[in-house]
Amino acid sequence: MQTKIAANAQAMKRWLGKAETALGNHSDRLNAINIFPVADGDTGTNLYLTVRAAAQALNGPAAPHHPGTANPAGSHGQQDVGALLARAGEAAMEQARGNSGTLFSVFLCAAAEPLAGHTRLSSPLLAAALNRAQIRAWSALSDPVPGTMLSVMEAAARAAAGVDADQNGDDSNHALGLALDAAVEAALEAVVRTEDQLAALHEAHVVDAGGVGMLLILDCLRSAVLGEELQSEMLDGLHGYDVQDPHIHADLPDDDGVEVMCTISLSPLDAATLRQRLDEMGDSVIMSQVGGTMDAGGKYRWRVHVHVSAPEPAVALIGSLGEPTDISVSQLALPRDPNGHER
Repeated sequence: MQTKIAANAQAMKRWLGKAETALGNHSDRLNAINIFPVADGDTGTNLYLTVRAAAQALNGPAAPHHPGTANPAGSHGQQDVGALLARAGEAAMEQARGNSGTLFSVFLCAAAEPLAGHTRLSSPLLAAALNRAQIRAWSALSDPVPGTMLSVMEAAARAAAGVDADQNGDDSNHALGLALDAAVEAALEAVVRTEDQLAALHEAHVVDAGGVGMLLILDCLRSAVLGEELQSEMLDGLHGYDVQDPHIHADLPDDDGVEVMCTISLSPLDAATLRQRLDEMGDSVIMSQVGGTMDAGGKYRWRVHVHVSAPEPAVALIGSLGEPTDISVSQLALPRDPNGHER
């Protein structure tokens, strides 16, 4: 077991910094095996850009503290881990790219909630955070599918909860190390299983790209907290992931249609209406709140993602319910470069 464990806010910053670097290094291979839900070869790029937004949000000045509110620095001047990750999650959500980036943003925002008011991560808090995150990610999608990064999130959460139960809620660093080890091991097993859970992956003989990306992110958390190196050897043998393997997605037919994303303030009723009508219009519908604060008009900010055959009806529908910002329309058949431009 590790001799020195750091599970405070600085460790969370290291986590997202490590994840940014790891995803940057692995983006090409993640893109190469990205064939579900569409073979657009951009899962690695999307995850990298989204995690980069989260990491960069923590490099700037923290939000100011106002008298009469909870102290974000926590007791004894230590920084609130939940507040820190909530800030990173909101930045990721505002700049999320694609299915994978949006789901990671949902994951991060939800994971921050049980950590609010705490200055260090523990096994019970890790279990609670991972469970909240996987539930929220599953619910953000209108039509969630097993065999994706959702299954990897769920497996990690179940493993952490199992360790926490076995340790009777022990909040020691030792128990946290066991929980992190178990979560990453379960995530790896879930990644391997994805190949047989989705017909498209089974036929192409590859594992799910988003699932591998989530595995990398979880191993970066383990590495940052436990002070150990990333377990790069765990990726050895994942089908389609060796550097000599071809770019699987390049041999598949181009996907017609576009991906539409935006941020918009909506009432709960209008949000439900938008989700239902987008479900009728397209697929890969993801809607999640950006932050949890309602404005004076009773509206919440939402991040919206959908795949449709043509952008105009979707954009018109969204505009009929509110004033969207950060609208992006990307051809599914045209992978984007790391700077976010179509090519």
